[in-house]
Amino acid sequence: MILNPDENRLVCDWTASSYSNGQGGECIEWAPKHAAATGEVLVRDSKTPGGPHLTLSPESFAGLVAFAKTHG
Repeated sequence: MILNPDENRLVCDWTASSYSNGQGGECIEWAPKHAAATGEVLVRDSKTPGGPHLTLSPESFAGLVAFAKTHG
């Protein structure tokens, strides 16, 4: 993870949800390397990669994943 000085935003290796169909549908992405390095789980909308992101604790992220699995 680095801070892009030109745009003042984080540049991470983002990973798409395993539920993504690759067609730009309703999907989230997360930054696993950032999570491993910092303990913060970054989450963003795959349709808006340059937009804002959420910063979650690992427990909150697990809750989000559980919610998504049950509410599809």
